[in-house]
Amino acid sequence: MVQLYNNGAYLLNGTEIIEDNSEANAKLATKLGANVISKDEAATGTIAYGILEKHNTSGNMDKLKIKFDKLTSHDITFVGIIQTARASGLEKFPVPYVLTNCHNSLCAVGGTINEDDHMFGLTSAKKYGGIYVPPHQAVIHQYAREMLAGGGKMILGSDSHTRYGALGTMAMGEGGPELVKQLLSKTYDINMPKVVGVYLTGKPQKGVGPQDVALAIIGEVFANGYVNNKVMEFVGDGVANLSADFRIGIDVMTTETTCLSSIWKTDDTIKEFYEIHGRKEEYKELNPAHITYYDGMIYVDLSKIKPMIAMPFHPSNTYTIEELNANLMDILADCEKKALVSLGGAVDFKLRDKVRNGKLYVEQGIIAGCAGGGFENICEASDILNGASIGSDEFTLSVYPASTPIYMELVKNGCVAKLMGAGAIVKTAFCGPCFGAGDTPSHNAFSIRHSTRNFPNREGSKLQNGQISSVALMDARSIAATAANKGYLTAATDIDVEFTNPKYFFDQTIYENRVFDSKGVADSSVEIKFGPNIKDWPEMPGLTDNLLIKVVSEIHDPVTTTDELIPSGETSSYRSNPIGLAEFTLSRKDPEYVGKAKAVQAAEMARRENKSLKEALPEIDVIINKIKDNYSDVNNINTGIGSVIFAVKPGDGSAREQAASCQRVLGGWANIANEYATKRYRSNLINWGMLPFIIAKEELPFQNGDYLFIPEIKKAVEEKQSEMKAYVVGNSLKEFTLKLGELTDDERTIILKGCLINFYKG
Repeated sequence: MVQLYNNGAYLLNGTEIIEDNSEANAKLATKLGANVISKDEAATGTIAYGILEKHNTSGNMDKLKIKFDKLTSHDITFVGIIQTARASGLEKFPVPYVLTNCHNSLCAVGGTINEDDHMFGLTSAKKYGGIYVPPHQAVIHQYAREMLAGGGKMILGSDSHTRYGALGTMAMGEGGPELVKQLLSKTYDINMPKVVGVYLTGKPQKGVGPQDVALAIIGEVFANGYVNNKVMEFVGDGVANLSADFRIGIDVMTTETTCLSSIWKTDDTIKEFYEIHGRKEEYKELNPAHITYYDGMIYVDLSKIKPMIAMPFHPSNTYTIEELNANLMDILADCEKKALVSLGGAVDFKLRDKVRNGKLYVEQGIIAGCAGGGFENICEASDILNGASIGSDEFTLSVYPASTPIYMELVKNGCVAKLMGAGAIVKTAFCGPCFGAGDTPSHNAFSIRHSTRNFPNREGSKLQNGQISSVALMDARSIAATAANKGYLTAATDIDVEFTNPKYFFDQTIYENRVFDSKGVADSSVEIKFGPNIKDWPEMPGLTDNLLIKVVSEIHDPVTTTDELIPSGETSSYRSNPIGLAEFTLSRKDPEYVGKAKAVQAAEMARRENKSLKEALPEIDVIINKIKDNYSDVNNINTGIGSVIFAVKPGDGSAREQAASCQRVLGGWANIANEYATKRYRSNLINWGMLPFIIAKEELPFQNGDYLFIPEIKKAVEEKQSEMKAYVVGNSLKEFTLKLGELTDDERTIILKGCLINFYKG
């Protein structure tokens, strides 16, 4: 079904794979004769290399400085991004910048907060020359597919699922500060990423959808990091057997592999997509070179993919539905056991009580967002449900088309009528079910969703209030089959259905009537509208000579998600208020974190105001005196005080910069980790002036509540030291080693200055 090559691989003429092993040179010589080229030269033949080369401004393909063609953000992130850019000297958006409103459009929390953010976005688009997509018109990524993507182009978005590779666009999701850099005409600086080929062959079985293929891949590559921070390049004869919608559905889920970006070979199917959307000039045929080298290869036989399910609490916790149904009690028991790690025993999580007469009963189904809300997904779901009933028991079904043009066409072709006739509720374009701001199930309920993630509490339950519900990811077709079976888990391949395959017609007048498009013209006379919740960033101090940091949270889960660092859901309405939002930091994972961080921050505020540290935080007096036994020059001027968290592997999931900025707002100076789950989380830490420390995977020399002293940290950053001495402060100073990893010159300066805003202020 899915095979991972142990080494890199050559791809000849787009069809023949030769693994890079001891026999590779002989095979290449036989196939190519005198036309054999070096591995390094063959590596320049990837589609990804060609696109990156055209967007690189450094002149060095090992050290890239990328300028993107277009930018996109939604209403959870654009306020903070524009506020940061304004504080750094923004006068005009230098490239097309789309502001969508698909996250804070239904979660009515905080009175006028949501609509205040939207009006901030509209007036900013007018003032700086952007594009504003009103609430309910489209989710961020569907609008980008329809109106932004272009062959050979690059798009940067402040959402982790910024993936338009199926359309020939290399897209990346990053934290807000990286978009700020682009708005200020700066660059996205990375090392040349490795490129992994994904060779598709065969044709999917009837009833198998894009989510099934995506989950099969995620299940094979997430835990082993096979594509971590790499580019996934989709090639092979099987690509031609997939529709544009099918490719898009696989592509958007590549984020859950922790890859950096994705790109696909393109053909007449993608050309037709651009023609349908009135943008045929944006199509570009893309193929790898005749001799191409990939740093890894994933071989996927589409004909062998079966309907899949990703059980709680991660998209990589995958099984075939057939396997789950055959081993139901054992797999459910294993999921409950794994949940003890994720939930820390805070609630009594159960799945085995969902088994009725030997079958798994689910209480909710949802097809939504950038992954599930596509035209073909919903059409095929409606075919399965045509003439059926979801029943009158607990099970409910909600469907969210990803854009109003899709919704309109589903109304015109009768699919909405089929869905509603079966008992489904069809709603507007909204990302809520993906991040916990809509359709929260009841306590201990089990939901199946064609959406992007199923992290703990991602569906909206509040662990701190004793609540838990859970989500399994599935394809829209099997969700519809389950709905037709009145909530009993059913694979779409197990039902008899004839898919009608209606043609899609895109009505662009919907956007022409409602979307504000400045056409790149800025109007400096426009006054930005600020609601009372929209606040400026608090002052961030620069790095001091030494650091004294207290460990205020210690997380030993194998992976810590950004949802755990700063919860999604109702808290998203406060993201235009940095101090207000910070109150929710780690609230579901470690409810004591905020109080502990604030206590240490009080000492730092006293230090900066040259007041008594002992009065602000009595315990610190003994700590500082112990340090002075060895470092007598430590004082309020040269030694900053703050907090730090340890996590094994933090940063999986969302691109939200607030996972880092909220720690910084509360006085955080650093993270310590064995490794970082994603490049984007580490970048967020750096851009908010936090030190992304690495510590060896062994017994920790410190524990929660300990103070750590790092002498001459400023000098270490300035002199590009990769390792530095640190000390656990107890009855004596116990030495251990921290590492920083590779940092660009700009990243070092950002840390020294205290944050990206300070960096641009000079």
